[in-house]
Amino acid sequence: MRRRVETTGALDRAEARLRAALEIAGASILAALFGVVMVAVLRRYLLGGGFVWSDELATWLFLALVSVGAPLAVTGPLAMRLDVVVKLLPAGGRRVAGLLAEAIAFQGAFVLAMGGASVAMLVGGSSTVLGLPEWLRFAGFAGAGGLTALLLFLHIRRERTLADALGALALGLGLYALTRLHCDVTVTPSLVATLFAGAGLLLGAPLPAALLAGVSITAPLGGLMPEPAIVQTAVGGVGKFLLLAIPFFLLAGEMLTAGGLAERLIRFAATLVGHWRAGLAQTALVSSALFSGASGSSIANAAFGAKVMAPTLVARGYPPANAAAIVAGVSILDNIIPPSIAFLILASATNLSVGSLLVGGFVAGGVLTLALAIGIHLSVRGVVDAAPKASAAERGRALIGALPAIGLGVVIVVGIRFGVVTVTEASALAVAYAIAACLVLRSLGVRGVAAALRKAAGESAAIGLLIGASAPFAFLLAVDRVSAQMAELVTAFGAGPLAVTLLANLVLLIAGLFLDIGAAILLLAPLLLPVAAAAGLDPIQFGVVLVVNLMIHGLTPPLGILVYVVSGIMGVPASAVFRAVLPLLGVLLAALMVLSLGMAAWPALAPWAKALF
Repeated sequence: MRRRVETTGALDRAEARLRAALEIAGASILAALFGVVMVAVLRRYLLGGGFVWSDELATWLFLALVSVGAPLAVTGPLAMRLDVVVKLLPAGGRRVAGLLAEAIAFQGAFVLAMGGASVAMLVGGSSTVLGLPEWLRFAGFAGAGGLTALLLFLHIRRERTLADALGALALGLGLYALTRLHCDVTVTPSLVATLFAGAGLLLGAPLPAALLAGVSITAPLGGLMPEPAIVQTAVGGVGKFLLLAIPFFLLAGEMLTAGGLAERLIRFAATLVGHWRAGLAQTALVSSALFSGASGSSIANAAFGAKVMAPTLVARGYPPANAAAIVAGVSILDNIIPPSIAFLILASATNLSVGSLLVGGFVAGGVLTLALAIGIHLSVRGVVDAAPKASAAERGRALIGALPAIGLGVVIVVGIRFGVVTVTEASALAVAYAIAACLVLRSLGVRGVAAALRKAAGESAAIGLLIGASAPFAFLLAVDRVSAQMAELVTAFGAGPLAVTLLANLVLLIAGLFLDIGAAILLLAPLLLPVAAAAGLDPIQFGVVLVVNLMIHGLTPPLGILVYVVSGIMGVPASAVFRAVLPLLGVLLAALMVLSLGMAAWPALAPWAKALF
């Protein structure tokens, strides 16, 4: 007995040390990545020329960041697991579902490990500028798969039992063995991949692992994506210079939050709308809209609001479920108002102009903010929380205190929109700006910077892994001409702007119920955008409407990620928050309709607008 306890303790310590080592490695890589990009930016603008090697090195560092962080993403809170269905099962059913889910997670890890190793052994040559051996990129993903399997085993053993860990591992090996067989069955590979990944998602498997496993299971059925091709496509999907902006925007937002600048925004927002009816809720809305210009992550804002705004709302008399609903509802603005991680993912999947998307995000963000303000005004009852109206002097002082955070968003968007800096350069400058602001205000120490680096690195790796896992899945959809089938579906009631707009929104509203927001953008945007363009819709406007549509699903069951984040932090049942958020969901859907109808009418109005302006 004593020996068993000692063994268990040793395994727990080994797992903790491995996680800590991966977190430190991720934070170090992110710091190095920032240093490389920032030095290149300074050289370009101060000395008139950049480094030839900087872009390539930065891209390789980002691949390394995803490789190091992938094990943490699959086994930690960022695993993107759907557990709503599993929770409805009895205890025995939950255990079986859990074993199957972890088996699929093991299968996805094995695909990364073995596929990456195969490519590393086969590929030759070296990188264009630095001369680094190309096999290193794939070896990193192979290592990521191996470490993911190891951490997954230790995680299951700690959370459940050793028997469950061994059982899941055996099932995972069995699923992986199936991918080595060959069956003379005629079937559509993308359909098989979709059904398998969907089943894994419903069972509670991590979304990236479910996507990888779904693609790999098509190999015996004549699919065109063997393991090496899956990993090659995944690495290609992640290795885009534009995506480097994601970790930098996340890091800037983390630093501003840790440095106390977000609280300054709240104080400024309170002086503007705190005296209104439901003034504290309106303050949460305005502060969220302002903080959107510095964050770009709705999940980060939801977590911050649940820790800072929600307790104050409850103390002022708001029922806990209503307070959670308000915080979750206003948090969708962070992925709409620039800088937006969602728009960066969309641009990487469709090659749309990031600057134009950000401008469209401002317009959509304004409409959604107005809709939420109306929804809060009409839905809040029985709470008297209006503060005395602030004087002009109080507003001025609050504005001065909030300027460092407000200025960040202005600098980023103006710089990108007018071509002064690229998106990646702007994101690096955002980090430098956040560091400088926190240093001037003396609000963030070394420990705070280290914590921000570790958190941003983990979130970036999770997003990068999702992008990589979606790339081979999207390739299967393209090979099976799903885009043509999607075009037939969306144009079923006609190929005009209005008909396509309505049906595309319906498709997105249904798909968003079951797909993570990032995965939905990566998989559906390339399919729907050509149809929209053929109908005469503006691609940028359609991209903005697509993101707005999918972001609303942060508040809808069964996924409702924003609701789960807030309810988890506040300790409020998610079902109660889903009910409380219905009024806000209604006004957001109305705002989506306004934006969609405006987009549909734009082809007819554009000539008149050009004549007038």
